[in-house]
Amino acid sequence: MCVDNKLLRDRVSKIRDLVYDAEDVIDSFILEYPHQGDFLKAARQGFFHAVGKRFTSIFTKPSHLHRTGVEIKKFQTNLESISRSLSACKIPADGAGSSSISSMQQQKIRRTFSHVEEEDVVSLEVSTKDVLAQLMTDEDRPHAVVSIVGMGGIGKTTLAKKVYKHVDVKRHFDCLAWVFISQQCNPREVLLDILMKVQPSEESFDNLNENREDWDILKPALPRGRKGSKIIFTTRNKDVALYADPWHSPIVLPFLTDDASWKLFIIKAFPRSKTDPHACPKAFEKLGREMVEKCGGLPLAIVVLGGLLATKQTQGQWEMVHRNILQGPLKGLQPQGHQYGAVNSILALSYNDLPYHLKPCFLYLGHYPEDWEISKKELVRLWIAEGFISPSPESREMLMEDAGYQILDELINRSLVQLGRRDYTGTNVKTCRLHDLLRDLCIDKAREDNLFEIVQPPSTEPDVTLTESMPRRIVIHPSKRYVCLKGEHMKLRSLLLFQDEKLIELHIPECKNFKLLRVLNLVRMDVEEWHVSSEIGNLHHLRYLKLKSKDIILPRAIGKLRSLHTLYLSHILRVVIPDVLFELERLRHIVLRGKFGVGDERYMRPRLISKDIETLKYITVNEELIQDKSLLRLSNLQSLGMVLERAEDVRPILMSLMKLQRLASLYMQFKSDLTLSYSYPDLEPLSHCHRLSKLTLKGKIKEDPQGSHHVLTFIPPSIAKLTLIFCNMKQDPMGVLEKLPCLRILKLGVHAYEGSKMICSANGFPQLHSLEMNYLHHLKEWVIEEGAMPHLRSLYLEGISNLKKIPRGLRYITTLQQLKLSGLHGVGERIKVIDGREGEDFYKVRHVPQVDIFNW
Repeated sequence: MCVDNKLLRDRVSKIRDLVYDAEDVIDSFILEYPHQGDFLKAARQGFFHAVGKRFTSIFTKPSHLHRTGVEIKKFQTNLESISRSLSACKIPADGAGSSSISSMQQQKIRRTFSHVEEEDVVSLEVSTKDVLAQLMTDEDRPHAVVSIVGMGGIGKTTLAKKVYKHVDVKRHFDCLAWVFISQQCNPREVLLDILMKVQPSEESFDNLNENREDWDILKPALPRGRKGSKIIFTTRNKDVALYADPWHSPIVLPFLTDDASWKLFIIKAFPRSKTDPHACPKAFEKLGREMVEKCGGLPLAIVVLGGLLATKQTQGQWEMVHRNILQGPLKGLQPQGHQYGAVNSILALSYNDLPYHLKPCFLYLGHYPEDWEISKKELVRLWIAEGFISPSPESREMLMEDAGYQILDELINRSLVQLGRRDYTGTNVKTCRLHDLLRDLCIDKAREDNLFEIVQPPSTEPDVTLTESMPRRIVIHPSKRYVCLKGEHMKLRSLLLFQDEKLIELHIPECKNFKLLRVLNLVRMDVEEWHVSSEIGNLHHLRYLKLKSKDIILPRAIGKLRSLHTLYLSHILRVVIPDVLFELERLRHIVLRGKFGVGDERYMRPRLISKDIETLKYITVNEELIQDKSLLRLSNLQSLGMVLERAEDVRPILMSLMKLQRLASLYMQFKSDLTLSYSYPDLEPLSHCHRLSKLTLKGKIKEDPQGSHHVLTFIPPSIAKLTLIFCNMKQDPMGVLEKLPCLRILKLGVHAYEGSKMICSANGFPQLHSLEMNYLHHLKEWVIEEGAMPHLRSLYLEGISNLKKIPRGLRYITTLQQLKLSGLHGVGERIKVIDGREGEDFYKVRHVPQVDIFNW
């Protein structure tokens, strides 16, 4: 599509508005349709098929039928008019994308490659040394600031992260904190964030707002510090850096050299061969170097260009991109002289190259606040709720969530989205981020496509007035404690809010003004018990509902939400859920997230569970659930949390779980008042759950009195994250756990192990990255043999009161990056350096960059 064709853009805009209006008519028709439940089932096969199937019923409301018919006739007339005018536009026949799951499967076969890691950094060695030199210089004055200056996309944040994680930095400072600050700086939120992360000793900032006033507000609250404390932040404005600290010369990042630019381009364009400097075929090299030259040494432009060309396999495709760059808006532009002209053009080119089913998914990321860490699961569920991902009858074996994960992978591989953190498996994406320049692109394109509108209420006026002239998706980034929605927007589809529940209260007068709403996120912390209004049942199109409060009591009207796909309840004390919720056939994810874990009144007692459910946290397992074998029908179940009332229910439940081929995450506990009195019987059936990668067991595990085998031998080798709490094991669990080949995260919680000695053998725990042990009150001796835990990076010990020394074997674990000790009497003093004198056990942790000691 020629983006410069004004006539074509105008016609596309009209078609888009027409589609939106048609969608409104269809959804309004569904609201009044007398057999809505049947209609929603049939709608999966297509709207007109559903209408035809129940045609005779429609005549029971002839006025409604007539009104709908008039609207459809109007659409047909408008479409014919637009179609005739399109003959003047030249449209190439290459833009065929599809949001169906079958097309996603075809794409997965066509192209897969691993995510590019943040460590792919070039030409930062000199700048890294400069920053380190300034950080390590002791200065006996308050608010010593080290500033990294440069234009957007040049690598300021990349450099700051590299320095922040540097071994020398972790050893030099007692504590560190990393804080994101958006363009709309809120000093109170920033300082609260800092207080949550560190003791007031040293602060580290990134992306400080460009305004001097913000710095003046923050500065008095920052610690004057003892000798050597430092603050580091990044800014595009050199004057701001000089204003913050006139004694330090800002470190200005240079543009990449030609050689460094080419090296970075190769890493991104040929990710499978990034270790090979000659990975680019000779036939492509001239084209590639000419395109890289137009990036002017700006890393972000090079990275996005490389991500675009990584999708092109032939010389002809490279030549087409080459023509667009050399003959299009990039011609003759260099970022040095035209600021963001080149990078913005390359970003736009990469966006235009996206298949059309990826474009709304990408633009949707722009609604998140700046520097937001975006949850993959939340994002994909929102994509589904918004209708960006649709089920396909011809590919029933693939879940919409899997298609969404593939879309996110594709955007990351194209370097349009940044990888944030990986999940507990170490391979899958957990969170992602969006560079601020790409976020600007998303917001501009979303405004052009009328996709969403971000509302930022002024600090002096908390009211937000909605009108039907606004886009169908409203995003509110509040700047004051109270936000009140006023007005009407009958076409509103999504109400997205980003709020600190401690600071924000949202008030919506009546649900009747939002009957077409699909996405809703509400927080209420101003009441002890939130009795959710039964009016919520009128939101028949609601697909995604997220609520947060102290106590949440849902009405029976929740059973009217026939389109509900995701229900997320975050609470502090109690949740009450009516049984009718579990009769919703389109419901896929139910998550209860309690501040204090899972307790007696924080779980559900379903009578009947939809067979297509994928996430179910947390349910009570009772006799009725076992007798009707409900769990056997849950073929798509991936994550399950259970609270058990009887020990005899464990084995039949586990026998059912053996047959669930998709189950990856399992949480089991006894009812809280039974945790210390009941025991899990034989857990052997779990060994047959070969897809299980995450397991939490809370409650006693019955041990073999003869000691012929360890009680934990049932744990399947696929487990990557294991949490054991109140298990009361007498036998040392390490001998079994250290043989698990995939185990990366291990947590032994309160009373998990009641023995006095623990041994980690040589070559044990080959993949373990994180180990946490809490309140193992009987543990007195811990032995770590040389060669054990060769990849351990994080160790956290808390409340192990009888452990007097940390193991000598810690000195062999050279990968250890962080050691945190809390409430270990006397242990901390033995590893401290006081007045230049090393404690007697300091040699055991000399190599660990960051050691945090907290005494109660």
